[in-house]
Order: sequence, then structure tokens, then C-alpha cells
Amino acid sequence: MQTAAEQEIPDEVHDEVFPSVPEPEDGSRWQAPTDLEQHLYKLSRSGNTYGYLRTLATEGVYYPVAMPAALAAGPGEYPMLTVDTPDGRVVAQVYTAGVLPRPHPALVYEFVTLGGLATILPEHVDVLVVNAQTPCEHFLLTDEDEREVWGDLHRELYDPDGYSDRVVTRRTGAPASHAHLHGLACGAHLCYANGDAWNTLDWHGTGYHGEVERIAESWGVNSREDWLGMQERLLGREVSPWVWDFVLGARSALIQAGHGHPVDPAAWRNCVESTLRDQFDETGSGFDEAVRKMRGLVGEVLRYEARFRADGLLPPDGYVRTVAAWDLGRASKMARWGRGARYATEAEMHEAVAAAGRAARAAYGSWEEFSAGYVLGRCLHFDEERFGSWYTEVLEAHRALTTDPDSPWLTVPFDLASDGSGGAQAAQC
Repeated sequence: MQTAAEQEIPDEVHDEVFPSVPEPEDGSRWQAPTDLEQHLYKLSRSGNTYGYLRTLATEGVYYPVAMPAALAAGPGEYPMLTVDTPDGRVVAQVYTAGVLPRPHPALVYEFVTLGGLATILPEHVDVLVVNAQTPCEHFLLTDEDEREVWGDLHRELYDPDGYSDRVVTRRTGAPASHAHLHGLACGAHLCYANGDAWNTLDWHGTGYHGEVERIAESWGVNSREDWLGMQERLLGREVSPWVWDFVLGARSALIQAGHGHPVDPAAWRNCVESTLRDQFDETGSGFDEAVRKMRGLVGEVLRYEARFRADGLLPPDGYVRTVAAWDLGRASKMARWGRGARYATEAEMHEAVAAAGRAARAAYGSWEEFSAGYVLGRCLHFDEERFGSWYTEVLEAHRALTTDPDSPWLTVPFDLASDGSGGAQAAQC
């Protein structure tokens, strides 16, 4: 496993190693990055330590680790950074997600639950500071009795799925660039499913090792080279099977040729077959079986679209022109996951996010259309016409993302000037 730093890939060196967020100079109420920190700010100012702890037990925290120590750590080792104070005390620092700084080449942040923290916090630590040097800073004791309380609250309150299925929006610290916001919004389905703030480029995700494991287990990405290749393939719409957009393109070609909409299913199937035979000029039972399956895909798409219209995911006369969103939405997140795993530099992540937005604008005309393409791609990939959780989960996400006032799809215009290129070749009938 090699990071960008290990391979001497230049990354941005800056001085934002630890968070540093001052109080407003005019004495006004602090605007926190997210609702979590705003709540902690209120609890801290009122001296409600137990309420503060209960919130941490629900959400978890991140602790800093020097990059060399993180790379060298073996199973069961937690090399948390600590600070020795002039009066002889040892202080440890943890943070909530919203205040974490830009990723730094020399330091990573690891996620831990409050119950886990009670176990891994070094015994010699005297004081724990939560969100140090921010307006929601709070000091906690670390003795045995306190740690027992942390464990009790963890068992009572922590739900590993409790963060999921929600729209989280940063109030401060989001990028100003519309191109980046648009590209980030392309990953809204996955941000909703994972409970991530959709509009942050300062990505730490599930913590350094969590992000490394995420893309290794789910994507087979184990190095910088793997990440670069996967990111390129997703942006090029080369991860999803080409046959999906080939079949959808055959319908679009018929509509453009004057067949009208809805297209006769028999004409659509015949267009798919004739285009395949013209383009590939092959014979044999294997090719005939491939043609049969692609003709069958027409019916599968029609059945999904009928359900989409019934559920309001498509308008009454709507249809899906391309499933490009399935790769592009994941490309938007892969850029961030690669940064969290330190396979990507900051500049590479920024460009990949912007590129996802450009490609989305070249393929679609609205967030609703983008979402329908994403959902169809996911269903063709996983659902097998069961209309089970692979469908219902993203249907719920679609409804939230098209109605929640904080959703990027209601705050970021889709129709930014497009400078991307088009997608896959479509059948021409």
C-alpha cells in the first residue's frame, strides 16, 4: 500500500495541521461548520458536559496520528498523538468531522467511537480536549470512572447505521467554486447513504485506515496506481457495462430518426440487434446469445422505467437516456475516497471532482434526470428486477435529495456552462 507521499508525488504542504477556528471578533454567535458542531457549541457554552458526551457517543470522533506512525501501526495499535504541557500533564486531542482541517501530508485522522476511545486512549493521558481551538472546545477528564461512562453511553447510543440516510450540508468551509460544488453534488446519492457532508473537499471520511479499507474491499484499490486507474475509468464511464448505454442509445437514435416516443419495443429490439450485427459482423452461438440478452435488456429497462414513473422518479412521459450517472456519481466520491486514503493529491482530487461535474452536464439536463440515470445503473448492476433494497434505498435518497432544502440538488444549479465531452457511442438506427 503506497500513498502519494511514499511515492514522492508532490502534495500541498500547508500549515493547517490541526483545526484553528476563532470566535467571531464582533461577539456574534458562531456559525458552526455543521449542525453537529452547532449543537456542541450550545452544550459547551451552557456547561452541559453530559449532553456533550451523549452527542459524541452518537457521532464518534477523530484523533490525530503522525503519517509515519499510521503507516507502521499494526493490528491493535493506535499511535495517537499526545502533547506534554509545561505543568507536566499529558493532553490528547480529538475532533468532530466538521472542524477537521485540510488533509496534511504529515498527519492523518482516524475515526473512533466514544466507546472505542475509552479503550485506546493511553492510560497516561490526563486531559482530553474535544475540538481544541474552536468555539465548541470542551475539556474532559480521563480517569477510569469517566471512561466507564463513555463506554456506557456508547452501548446505549451508538448505532453504526445511525449516520446513514440523511442530508448533511456544511454551513461554512465549503468550496466557493461552482464547478467544484457541481462535481461534489454528483456524489449526493452516496453522501446521503453514508451520512457524509456532501460539500466538503477537506475529506477524511471514515478516517485514514477506514478509507484505505473501504476502497480496497469494495473496489480493489490498494495503491496510488490503482486509484489513478479506477478514477480515470469512472470518469470515462468505463466501469459500467457498455451494453447498457448501447441499448439506451438505440432508443434515442430511433426517437431522433422520427419514431416518436414512446418507441415501439419491437422496433427498439430490432434496432439493437441490427446495429450489433452491422457493427461487429460476427456469427456463432456465442454472439447470438449476446444479441438475445441485449434484446432482453430492452424489456428490463422498460419495466424499471414503468416503476420509476409510478414512484415519481420519472415524469409520466419520462425515460432514461443514459446511465452515465452511475459511474459519474461514484467518480465524484472516488475522488474523495482516494484523497482520504492519501492516494490522491489535493489538486488531483479537485480536478477529478470538477471533471465529474463536467461529464454530468454533458450527459444530462437536470439533477432529476441525473438521479434517474444513477438509479437505473444501480438497479441494472445489483437489483435483478427484484425491486428490493437496491432500488428502494436510492428511491428514498432521490426523494430526499429533490425535496430537502439543504440538498445540493436544490441549491446548486445543474445548468452550469458545460465544457466536458460526451459519453459512450450509441447505436444508430
